Amino acid sequence: MNYVWYASYGSNMNQDRFSCYIEGKQAEGSSEPERGCRNCDPPLADQPVNIQYPLYFSKQESKWGTGGVAFIGHREGENEKTAGRMYLISEEQFMDVASQENGIDGLEIDFARIKESRFLPLTEGWYGTIVYLGDCEGKPIFTFTSNHDMGEEEFVPPSFAYLKTIAKGLETLGMDRQEVVDYLLEKNGINGFIKGDQLVKGLWG
Repeated sequence: MNYVWYASYGSNMNQDRFSCYIEGKQAEGSSEPERGCRNCDPPLADQPVNIQYPLYFSKQESKWGTGGVAFIGHREGENEKTAGRMYLISEEQFMDVASQENGIDGLEIDFARIKESRFLPLTEGWYGTIVYLGDCEGKPIFTFTSNHDMGEEEFVPPSFAYLKTIAKGLETLGMDRQEVVDYLLEKNGINGFIKGDQLVKGLWG
């Protein structure tokens, strides 16, 4: 069985939330259960990852309610610091997770082709472009994002149900609450839409 790292940068940084995609459960704050993977084994490992692509929030409504969800742009930058957590899962599990994120069945991925292209659109879903981010411990790192680059998207602030899940994930990466707030306030879709005191109240009440 071949394994890959799946790098998450949105709600899936929260390990409890990501397990819903593996096991077929409903995440706290989400309106729908996930289908789950054909193989429900937990990840072999997980660890923090820094992603050098910009994080932003877009789209109008999702299973988290009204508001945007997280994507990364297509332009790499040394000064871009998107926090993430990556999970070591099988290639089949990655394809199943990507299928669920795009609301389809049976997405097939040629991982070698993704490595050559770095960014490759495979479906018209919200997360239809698969991205190769490099390697770690001899295994390739992949994620997914919009088929459209950040500059082509409308920035939309996310719901607090969604942001709470992200915040929990960021805290597991070692950020304290102020660091979580500072990190999120810089991101397109939050910057200029949500003030610091609103963010604190919405996340921790």
